[in-house]
Amino acid sequence: MEASAGLVAGSHNRNELVVIHGHEEHKPLKNLDGQVCEICGDDVGLTVDGDLFVACNECGFPVCRPCYEYERREGRQLCPQCKTRYKRLKGSPRVEGDDDEEDVDDIEHEFKIEDKMNNHDHSAEAMLHGKMSYGRGPEDDENAHFPAVIAGGRSRNVSGEFPISSHSYGEQMLSSLHKRVHPYSASDPRNAGWDERREDGSYDRMDDWKLQQGNLGPEPDEDLDANMSDEARQPLSRKVPIASSKINPYRMVIVARLVILGFFLRYRLMNPVHDAMGLWLTSIICEIWFAISWILDQFPKWYPIDRETYLDRLSLRYEREGEPNMLAPVDVFVSTVDPLKEPPLNTANTVLSILAMDYPIDKISCYISDDGASMCTFEALSETAEFARKWVPFCKKFLIEPRAPEMYFSEKIDYLKDKVQPTFVKERRSMKREYEEFKVRINALVAKAQKVPAGGWIMQDGTPWPGNNTKDHPGMIQVFLGHSGGHDSEGNQLPRLVYVSREKRPGFQHHKKAGAMNALVRVSAVLTNAPFMLNLDCDHYINNSKAVREAMCFLMDPQTGKKVCYVQFPQRFDGIDAHDRYANRNTVFFDINMKGLDGIQGPVYVGTGCVFRRQALYGYNPPKGPKRPKMVSCDCCPCFGRRKKVKHAMNDANGEAAGLRGMEDDKELLMSQMNFEKKFGQSSIFVTSVLMEEGGVPPSSSPASQLKEAIHVISCGYEDKTEWGIELGWIYGSITEDILTGFKMHCRGWRSIYCMPKRVAFKGTAPINLSDRLNQVLRWALGSIEIFFSHHCPLWYGHKEGNLKWLERFAYANTTVYPFTSIPLVAYCILPAVCLLTDKFIMPPISTFASLYFVALFSSIMATGILELKWSGVSIEEWWKNEQFWVIGGVSPHLFAVIQGLLKVLAGIDTNFTVTSKATNDEEFGELYAIKWTTLLIPPTTILIINIVGVVAGISNAINNGYQSWGPLFGKLFFSFWVIVHLYPFLKGLMGRQNRTPTIVVIWSVLLASIFSLLWVRIDPFVMKTKGPDTKLCGINC
Repeated sequence: MEASAGLVAGSHNRNELVVIHGHEEHKPLKNLDGQVCEICGDDVGLTVDGDLFVACNECGFPVCRPCYEYERREGRQLCPQCKTRYKRLKGSPRVEGDDDEEDVDDIEHEFKIEDKMNNHDHSAEAMLHGKMSYGRGPEDDENAHFPAVIAGGRSRNVSGEFPISSHSYGEQMLSSLHKRVHPYSASDPRNAGWDERREDGSYDRMDDWKLQQGNLGPEPDEDLDANMSDEARQPLSRKVPIASSKINPYRMVIVARLVILGFFLRYRLMNPVHDAMGLWLTSIICEIWFAISWILDQFPKWYPIDRETYLDRLSLRYEREGEPNMLAPVDVFVSTVDPLKEPPLNTANTVLSILAMDYPIDKISCYISDDGASMCTFEALSETAEFARKWVPFCKKFLIEPRAPEMYFSEKIDYLKDKVQPTFVKERRSMKREYEEFKVRINALVAKAQKVPAGGWIMQDGTPWPGNNTKDHPGMIQVFLGHSGGHDSEGNQLPRLVYVSREKRPGFQHHKKAGAMNALVRVSAVLTNAPFMLNLDCDHYINNSKAVREAMCFLMDPQTGKKVCYVQFPQRFDGIDAHDRYANRNTVFFDINMKGLDGIQGPVYVGTGCVFRRQALYGYNPPKGPKRPKMVSCDCCPCFGRRKKVKHAMNDANGEAAGLRGMEDDKELLMSQMNFEKKFGQSSIFVTSVLMEEGGVPPSSSPASQLKEAIHVISCGYEDKTEWGIELGWIYGSITEDILTGFKMHCRGWRSIYCMPKRVAFKGTAPINLSDRLNQVLRWALGSIEIFFSHHCPLWYGHKEGNLKWLERFAYANTTVYPFTSIPLVAYCILPAVCLLTDKFIMPPISTFASLYFVALFSSIMATGILELKWSGVSIEEWWKNEQFWVIGGVSPHLFAVIQGLLKVLAGIDTNFTVTSKATNDEEFGELYAIKWTTLLIPPTTILIINIVGVVAGISNAINNGYQSWGPLFGKLFFSFWVIVHLYPFLKGLMGRQNRTPTIVVIWSVLLASIFSLLWVRIDPFVMKTKGPDTKLCGINC
């Protein structure tokens, strides 16, 4: 891929392809001519041939010839930067240590580099030549019937994988694509005779053994330290079970609470309140539903675990000194839609943290999905690519954390801690100034984007922006950083950075974020095809530069990694107020529920901060281990006779199995050729990449053909009549596509991993404003309702395969039914006010024995919460905030989600997906006090007013009736205060900083509360009526 090819825009359906050049002026790197020596300050000078003098061939550190010769003669003979021994150059005198070197110029003869420039095709001209054929034109007749990998050839090592050797059609399809191969290249002298020795299959067996042992590289030297070798063979991670002193009492209390709850519900059912049957029946229904909801939420937390990773073992196994780096390549996906709601500066910081993360440069590729086709986002990404040339080397030189500049420069910590380089302070000041100038340029782009010109946006070369109509535009791809032009200010290679905006046309279903992610999956498969993919939201930056290495400790583990579909990291957030008024951190879910799921079959996918295995997204099932052979018995002695018969039976079985396996392989090969296009789409290059389990781009594919095919796979109609969104990629059918996608993988038998490194892996922003927070929760709940009413409902989907564990099914069922809890919760929050206004209660007078049920139930609830906090480490304040917002969310957004979901299912009325605003206020926590009108504010406000009115009415009634009425009043008041205390954060947010509440909210709430109160006064529906005086009491014979 070339970074200078320009913006590629086109439509496969319309047979159009355009390359727009010159949009951004390329900013050249520092001129190498006339470089200054970093030791003495003089010019570096030229060689006798007129070329720039380069002392070190490894890093190119600028040193003049006198300093170079002095270092070789008097010093340690090492390069000051990379510590590599200086080699003798032409014209330099010999020194001690040069005896083993030939008397030739090392620059010319050390590496045998063939001139390949004559065969290099410029991608822009190649793409503009001819019509788009996507592998089916005259130029591809030679291999027109088969994908490129089937037709033969050698895989080109673009993503950092080793070349895949292929000698025959069958061998390549059934063997080579699914095995790691010897890391030496074909031209390596150590690999002489490789093809001949491979014929007998001995090296295949050796590779299998190495794969099992975790030793995939070349044979270690004899003098390799034994302890290091043993350490490399150790597991890359381990489970850390919760201490039995913490978890066993927790489980005992859960069982006790379940028993107590059963006795309590039995007592409630057996003791109705005859003079308030409506109140009693409503409360019973609510309590039974709460019990079911608690069971679904509680029991998936039965097996909580922690995990540890060993990054040193990962390096020892896959990054051995002197050998090719064998860490797997990773494609990183970042999605954005609206630059006004998702500020480009946030996206830029996320991209910069990705490009600077601690991972091999040639194994990182970053893809940005701009689903809004915004020129503002495109130009901001262009600026980001230029700033990355300075930011990335700065981060790696000084080991900066975090590697998002906005967060790094705003941290209020001692930035000089652990820094020993004398130049750090000077370079940090310079970099901060560079970043501030970069921010100004980004802010200027955002200000410019506020007002769209009448004729649409125009690019710098005068070409109209292809995405002026956001609902009708061609697909667009721009490679900002790549192999050509992708170098930093020091001349080192940078990771790939690719801008993608999929094609959109009227009349096509685009499936929102899920469709955009699937487009990225296909584009990345065509261009780089890394076996693993990291998915991030545009506002979630990498806070821990080693986060991907943490995930690789699970995904690349030779023993257990093959069955892991994804590694999910917890979400952590910046910019939240210290008290976390609206439970934005969601700590209870991420630190308790997710740990519990990790002990069963793995955590649910939460939409961001997740590293996927590409093959799992392609709908494949996990590999199954070898089954134990069945024991064959005979009629003779059960000891000796059995062994003989078992041996013969196993031999026969192996022979039959080999024959059946060959037939099955041939059948599978034939069926795959027929079904691949139907399943994955009509792209031969993409289908080829699907077959390459270890990654790598298809063989003999030029940059021009890659970009042309990339435009093809993001076209509107590509997914028609395929399994995309049904069985492949992100699953369609819900606006919470993350839950549905993870659920499908678990149903196939995959397991997931929950990784919580000591330093938080990713951080993002959360809506701290009350209205935005309620709208966010509404969207999540509506997605759960959509899943519940679809054929993917966890209550009945996937039972036939039997791969989903029961407790995991409980957890997924809870994620889809929890919004329905809003109906009984709203009723239960209104009951206290009704009881106070009617002077009735939901329970009969309680005896001393019956009071034990209540004491035991409340004690078990408290004990469960305390023990849960003890093993999880969550603070009691975070737990209490979560409880409060559970009530706030239940009486407002969850209720609206149920209503909207029912309208969609019954009446076909769809709801629009709105992006949560990530824009921040200049004032610290300024958004926290902002009040925005939304109908979601009405139900909680109404419940608050009704309960306050009920408390006033109840106390007034008790004062009028005397001392004897105070006893029954305390239970009702406790019930009502429980509601008011849980809704207190909502009341506080409603008042704002200066008690400014939207008038419409107050009017509607007071109106609803008044109507309800007047209705009670007139109808009094919950109290048994008595007609006329009681003659037995008055004593009058009428």
